[in-house]
Amino acid sequence: MARAAIVVLAGTDTHADTGRLVNALETAREFAETDGDEGLLIFDGAGTQWIAELTDPDNEYHDLYRSVRDEAAVCEYCAGAFGVTESVADAGLDTLDDHDGHPSIRSLVEEGYEVITF
Repeated sequence: MARAAIVVLAGTDTHADTGRLVNALETAREFAETDGDEGLLIFDGAGTQWIAELTDPDNEYHDLYRSVRDEAAVCEYCAGAFGVTESVADAGLDTLDDHDGHPSIRSLVEEGYEVITF
């Protein structure tokens, strides 16, 4: 059994950012499809901007996002800082605010998660 926290930090500005997002989604899906594995998908920093785009059914990666959406959460502080709080709420995603408004990476490590950033 493997446990991973997949953290999307890449914004929406460049082709390279899109590549990092897709790799994160593919990694999250691989964990979701493997019996006994546990994966969390966390949108943090500029990565929170992806929520509005990925929830659009016309987005090229919408179906991939939907395949891992149940494992996803968003940094509460960063959603506010990047102006996407409403998009996150509309998407029905949980927000994480364990450490000064941000997800606690330390707690994830303590709980045995490997942290993978994209």
